[in-house]
Amino acid sequence: MTCQNYSLFVLSVIMIYFGRFGNSLILAQLQNDIDQLKADFNSSHSDVADGGPIFTEKLINWTERNEKRIILSQIVSMYLEMLENTDKSKVHVRHISEELYTLKNSLPDGLQKVKDLMDLAKLQMSDLKIQRKAVNELFSVLQKLVETSTSLKRKRSQSQRRCKC
Repeated sequence: MTCQNYSLFVLSVIMIYFGRFGNSLILAQLQNDIDQLKADFNSSHSDVADGGPIFTEKLINWTERNEKRIILSQIVSMYLEMLENTDKSKVHVRHISEELYTLKNSLPDGLQKVKDLMDLAKLQMSDLKIQRKAVNELFSVLQKLVETSTSLKRKRSQSQRRCKC
C-alpha cells in the first residue's frame, strides 16, 4: 500500500467499523474527495513516506471491535482537527468533514475511554498515597480480571461447540 492510499484506507476502516458504507456514503465519491484533499495537501511530496504511516500501524495492535472503536474515534477527532484549518468553501473538504462529524457523533464514549487511558498513564505509581489507594483496590481489580477471563473462556468454549469444523 502506498503512502498516498493511507488516508483512504484509514477512512475506509473507520467507515466500515461504524457502519457507514452502504448507508449514506458512496465510496467512489469519498475516493474522489480524498484525491482532491491529497492535491490540496500535496501528499505526493517525497517526505510523506518518511517514518512510515501514522495511523494504520496503530490499528494493528487493536484487534477487538470495541478496542478498534476507541482508537478509531481518536483518529476521527484528529482528522477533524486537521480539517478545521482547511478551506471549508471546498465541497470535498465539507463532504469529508460531514462524514467524520457523523461518525464522531455516533461515538459519545470513545473519547472518554481515551481520556481514562491517558489518566492512568499519568498516575505517579511511586507516590505513597497512590500506592495505598491501588493496594486497597487490588482485590476488586483482580476480581474483574478473573470475571473477564472466565467470560472469554466461556465464549470460546461455546463457539467451539457450535462449530463442527
